[in-house]
Amino acid sequence: MRLVGASVLAGGLVAAAFTPLVGVLGLSAKSAAEDFNKLPDELAAPVLAQASTVYDASGGVIAAAYSRDRTVVPLSQIAPIMRNAIVDIEDHRFYQHGAIDLQGTLRALTSNAGSGGVSQGGSTLTQQYVKNVFVEAAGDDQAKVLEAQRQTTGRKIKELRYAIKLEENLTKDQILADYLNITFFGEQAYGVEAAAERYFSVHAAQLTVPQAALLAGLVQSPSAYDPIASPGLALQRRNQVLGAMAAYGTITRAQATTYQATNLGLKASAPQEGCITAVQGEAFFCDYVEHEILQDPEFGPTVAAREQLWSRGGLQIHTTLDPKSQQAANASVTSHAYPGDRPATAITMIQPGTGRVLAMAQSRPYGNGPDQTDLNYNTDRLTGGGSGFPTGSTFKAVTAAAALEQGIPMSYTVNAPYQADYPQMTDCTGAVHPQTPGDQNDSPDLQGKFNMKTAMAMSVNTYFVPLEAKAGLCNVVHMAQRLGLGYQATLDPAHPGQLYPLEQVQSLTLGVNSYTPMQIAAVYAAFAADGRYCKPMPITSVSDNTGHVLSVPTQQCNQAMSPTTAKSVNTLLASVVADGGTASSIGSIGWQDAGKTGTTNNSLQVWFTGYTRQIAASTVVSDTTAPLASLDGAKLGPSYFPVAFGYSMAGPIWAQAMTGAMSGQPQAGLDETPFIDPSASPSPSASPASGSTTSFAKHGGRFGHGHPHRPRPRPPV
Repeated sequence: MRLVGASVLAGGLVAAAFTPLVGVLGLSAKSAAEDFNKLPDELAAPVLAQASTVYDASGGVIAAAYSRDRTVVPLSQIAPIMRNAIVDIEDHRFYQHGAIDLQGTLRALTSNAGSGGVSQGGSTLTQQYVKNVFVEAAGDDQAKVLEAQRQTTGRKIKELRYAIKLEENLTKDQILADYLNITFFGEQAYGVEAAAERYFSVHAAQLTVPQAALLAGLVQSPSAYDPIASPGLALQRRNQVLGAMAAYGTITRAQATTYQATNLGLKASAPQEGCITAVQGEAFFCDYVEHEILQDPEFGPTVAAREQLWSRGGLQIHTTLDPKSQQAANASVTSHAYPGDRPATAITMIQPGTGRVLAMAQSRPYGNGPDQTDLNYNTDRLTGGGSGFPTGSTFKAVTAAAALEQGIPMSYTVNAPYQADYPQMTDCTGAVHPQTPGDQNDSPDLQGKFNMKTAMAMSVNTYFVPLEAKAGLCNVVHMAQRLGLGYQATLDPAHPGQLYPLEQVQSLTLGVNSYTPMQIAAVYAAFAADGRYCKPMPITSVSDNTGHVLSVPTQQCNQAMSPTTAKSVNTLLASVVADGGTASSIGSIGWQDAGKTGTTNNSLQVWFTGYTRQIAASTVVSDTTAPLASLDGAKLGPSYFPVAFGYSMAGPIWAQAMTGAMSGQPQAGLDETPFIDPSASPSPSASPASGSTTSFAKHGGRFGHGHPHRPRPRPPV
């Protein structure tokens, strides 16, 4: 009964307050009261949008991202002079009246009636807060914002209704704190804390008298009194506020005169928002984290819900980024490649057995300026990245794993010629791919008898295509799918919002599909983790601005192959970095490692992917300017490469990054399995001791058949 009685009484007050408008705006006291009493009692105040903070694994801040630059602070963290200044200039009777200041309202309504519209405010701070709630709820929808700001009698009635309810439920100090936190102060600053930092580079608790007066003057018209754009008008408005503060006894007349003679005293800080504020690779990692939140259903059932979560902000996002690994990756890419180089390089590091993304770096900085990009070369289209890169022979490890799982031993021998046909194969759809020419090694002298280990060490195409056929093309596809390579990095135009499936072609083993360094690093991490593949994960925990812990994606792992197969793959890939392997010239990083080089057709990209027991990392170098040009004859950082190889361009970047990231890590073996095969040996012209090339040409599929390759000199041992 109390609430009903209060509503009726309030309705009567509204009717009385609007009496001057009768006959002018076509209203009646009865209709005003009826409109008032039809409104709901409760004001659905939105959670204020704030900045979200992204942290690395050690708790260091990577970046702050927001749709509203706002930091909500309690009244105790707002200088008392700021509270007084806003009350003096906006509603000096705030602590004396209720939700409605009848004196001010009647004065404003009489003036409005005389002008034929609504020209004077007369709103209390409580009513202004209600208006700001409507504006905040409108978000970035400009039409809704304008509707919330319309100066109409109907809006006044709505403000009064909710203001009365607020005054019943909250103290004056609570209302004032809410007002100061929601109000827009211009220059992208929402709330008094952000405004104090924007204009004076101080916290709200540190504001001085003239600073508080300037901020209090802004709320009437942040654009008109913008001290950065219109310092003269801002000075006049500040001095007007100082005069009001003197008139109501907050300061003396003498103090007001003294302060009015001073300049604005600005120490402006440019708005720093989003991932672009992070350094080098951290910026791309931050962008990746944002896209993970926006696309993963764990953070909301719909796209709109996830966007609302991100826009509302106030999130504390803790990630897997390891500062030491990140520093090592940044240092390596920036020392080996310059932002203005035509080619660019990227590297991702992943922890085997967990999928934690430890580092992410690329040579072209984050941004929209010259020699910058907002395209993350390390991730796919769904997570803010690009379309990936053909992987070349880095894919051969997947074929080897599939073959081993099918019971084909490492001793399996093929008399591999320089050139050969692709044998007939059947893919997982049942489609038969007929025998066709096109398989070819990089050099005519790369031929002879090879087993799986020597063929991997020297990357023999005409060995791995027959191996793929013997293992079964569909079995290789299934292995790729278990290792997270069921889809390429680019979006499928036929299925919006989905990635393009891998192409099941005979040249699959030669790397015709396009993947990202993150995808390939995750594959090789599985070899280091006894065959356990884990989907890359960047986020460990998220909490909102109330401290409530949100649900985050759980670790997604599967046993992609048996531990025995994984150990055998380790043996194969260790031969690549050993004497005689295509990556032997990279040299030791000080820990037992294994890896694989890769070079694509026409040397458009080169790769090196390698791992220890603790870290797997994948590095790619590619031209990034359409149309793509060969890396042969390219300059990358301080070095010139007459002929591009994975071991020479990508390998040193990987080695430096891994050496820094592995610093302090214990020695941990990859548990190589014994390998003895005296019955098979390569031809003298292609013996492991003589070294080999690392071209890993790709033929067939969408790249065409029989693409010619010129002979290349073998890398030094």
